[in-house]
Amino acid sequence: MRNRVTELRAERGWTQGELAERLSVSRQTVNAIEKEKFDPSLPVAFRISRVFGLSIEEIFLDAP
Repeated sequence: MRNRVTELRAERGWTQGELAERLSVSRQTVNAIEKEKFDPSLPVAFRISRVFGLSIEEIFLDAP
């Protein structure tokens, strides 16, 4: 699954650490999500959606 987390975080000028604090996860978790090595749990995906003010579908893209 592809995602736009890196792009959206950069648009806001946030570091991975700042995003991690907003999501109540570790910076390593944000890094793994951005590198698409880890798909977030549903609760974390909803928090990401709220933080960016976008729907989950606008952030996480179903890639073949």
